Amino acid sequence: MQTAVSFVFAIGLLVAVHELGHYWVAVACNVKVLRFSIGFGPRLFGWTSTKSGAEFIVGVLPLGGYVRMLDEREGVVSPEERSRAFNVQSLRTRALIVAAGPTANLLFALLLYSSVNWIGFEQAQPVLSKPIAESVATRAGWKGGEIIRRVGFENEALEEVASFEDFRWWLTRAALAHRNIQVEFSLPGAGTSAGIPKLVVLELGAIDARIADATMFRSIGILGPFSKARLGELVDGGAASQAGLRSGDDVLQVDQTPVVDAGQLRELIQTSGQSGIAHPQTWLVNRAGQILSIAVSPKVERVGDAAIGRIGAFIGTAPALVTVRYGLLSGFERALNRTWEVSALSLRMMGQILVGDASLKNLSGPLTIADYAGKSASMGLTQFLVFLALISISLGVLNLLPFPVLDGGHLMYYLWESLTGKPVSESWMDRFQKVGLVVLLLMMSVALFNDVTRLLG
Repeated sequence: MQTAVSFVFAIGLLVAVHELGHYWVAVACNVKVLRFSIGFGPRLFGWTSTKSGAEFIVGVLPLGGYVRMLDEREGVVSPEERSRAFNVQSLRTRALIVAAGPTANLLFALLLYSSVNWIGFEQAQPVLSKPIAESVATRAGWKGGEIIRRVGFENEALEEVASFEDFRWWLTRAALAHRNIQVEFSLPGAGTSAGIPKLVVLELGAIDARIADATMFRSIGILGPFSKARLGELVDGGAASQAGLRSGDDVLQVDQTPVVDAGQLRELIQTSGQSGIAHPQTWLVNRAGQILSIAVSPKVERVGDAAIGRIGAFIGTAPALVTVRYGLLSGFERALNRTWEVSALSLRMMGQILVGDASLKNLSGPLTIADYAGKSASMGLTQFLVFLALISISLGVLNLLPFPVLDGGHLMYYLWESLTGKPVSESWMDRFQKVGLVVLLLMMSVALFNDVTRLLG
């Protein structure tokens, strides 16, 4: 229920912001608005403004909206109102009205990011888990526990990293852009090298990153923030309880392999069952200061076509958190940078999809958006605001694409008109609209297919 409500609220709000952009600029330019609609299909409810005569309605289907303006191409316009018709406005005015929708979405995302920065939110500290073997991170010499301080693209200035999510965003941008990054980090503990800043270059430019998914992050080697290899709740009758392990045990070693964090421990357990036969392990654990050696025999389970080991216990602790909050100007500046970066990344990904350099699996549809809406809403206000900002940017960027049925398509027509001095003919516009509609429907079909594949997978 929460997923459905969050989805409808999110889409309805972002569509309203988009259409309000068109509406406000149209009214400011003295263009008469006939109808403002949130959603398509049969009318649920609405009202008519006694001042302007505009009709405001909410439709059954929340996946879009429109602003209908007075226009001689759509009906008879009285001579006294002709000056307020959209089609007789100057090229500049028409372009401003059309561009106002996507612009409103981008400005709304800027406001949301700024609000999150000003409110403050808790995120995982930028402390790394043990990297995956034979990954970019292991080739850089990382072993787990490193504390990230600053990051920047190779041969560029370094920027402070406030949280693990900040670092993950750097990894995502660099991998998708095929660029290396330089990372300043320090080691934990009390050794001679602890706390001393070190610099390393992560060679992300060579990664075949066609989609920002788990495969990409496995190639990088960083899947999540540091989490202690501590046992939580045990399942009665599971391998852990049968071996005599207890909740709160800190795992120090499995056979001859020192255990750095929870992710590594899970990997050691799962790989023990790959052959389909359980392989006993010798664990070294710290139980309230007492070091114990315990024999553990993971049970083999089938997950799809693979066999993995399981012990029937929750593994790991919540990562250490840090409250990230910024002042008025710095929070706005960071929000402006993030809005620009996400917009540029979205455009780059769409371009790479069109030329075949990125996978079509990057396209997401309403089911994935609904799933993320519910998850982000359950995680708290700030996470939901970040989700809204991301979708608002996506909506703004999508509508700026030069597809005839989108705002960007109309701006393309106006560009032609500004260059040639005459508008696109109605016959050609009709052809473009049909082609654009087909392309958009194909994209929506692929996105919906990706949704179903993700949810069933």
